[in-house]
Formats: sequence, C-alpha cells, structure tokens
Amino acid sequence: MKVYYLNNPTKGKLSLTKTVNEVAEILEADPEALYRLVIGSDSQDRRLKGKKMADLVCAIVIHKKGCGGRYFWHKEQQNGFPSLRNKIYAETLASLALAEKFMPLLTKRLNGKNNYELEIHIDVGQHGETRDMIKEVVGMVTGNGFTAKTKPDSYGATCVADRYA
Repeated sequence: MKVYYLNNPTKGKLSLTKTVNEVAEILEADPEALYRLVIGSDSQDRRLKGKKMADLVCAIVIHKKGCGGRYFWHKEQQNGFPSLRNKIYAETLASLALAEKFMPLLTKRLNGKNNYELEIHIDVGQHGETRDMIKEVVGMVTGNGFTAKTKPDSYGATCVADRYA
C-alpha cells in the first residue's frame, strides 16, 4: 500500500497515522464540544512540458464550532481531466477514498467515541456550470453513507483544498 502523507501548516508533513492521532487529540481536548469533521477536494489544471496535468488536493478540516479549526491536506499530481464532469467526479471520488482510509483509523483511535459531525464537501453549486451535477455527486456521497455539502457550504473544498490546488 502506498504511504499517504498529509501536510499541516504547524506540524508539517505527517503520515496518515500521525494525522489520525493529531485529529483525535483535537477532538479529545474538549470532549463536550461539538466538532465538524470535513473532507473535501479541489483540483487545478496545469500544463507541464506541454502535457495537461492536474494538481488534486484533498483536505481534512476539524472545525470546533464557535472556536475555529485546523486542517491537513494532501496533494497529488495526475493527468489532466478531459471535461468538467470528469474533474468533479475525480474530486468527489478522492474525498470518498480519503474518508474510507481515514475514518476507520479515527474510529478505532477514539474507541468509538464520537463528538463530531462528518461531512464531505463537494465543489459544486446552484450557480455555474456544475449545477447540473449536484444530484449525481451528492448521490455518490450519500450512497457511501456520508453527509454531502455543496456551495456555498462546502468550504473544505472551495476554500481549504482550493488554497493548495
């Protein structure tokens, strides 16, 4: 299995296991508080030596309601996307893949304790070219058992992941 690293502005480059421990420590610091745990992705097309490439960024955000938050992000470079539809699908699938890797480890680390709401943030909204895709990608996320958020509420994708894409 490929080693998966995430970055944090304060802690630097962390393995997935160390990221899980960091998130768990944040959640355990104030067990009475309610947290929002967000996973979102965004990508940016680039030209590299004449070839269309894309920087795909996945972010994990821990937001303590009323008190700010912390985030971790992972960037991968891959072939460019032939269409906007392919790009949105790839971003959504990347968020789901990260959730499938991350959440079992976090659940185990927290011994099943849960003081957070998990959301998958998708970079689609009612305005613009992606409006026709909302039902499709929200269906992908909810079909995998997660809560989906779209613009303007999808800050994990549209702000945090977008910052590093």
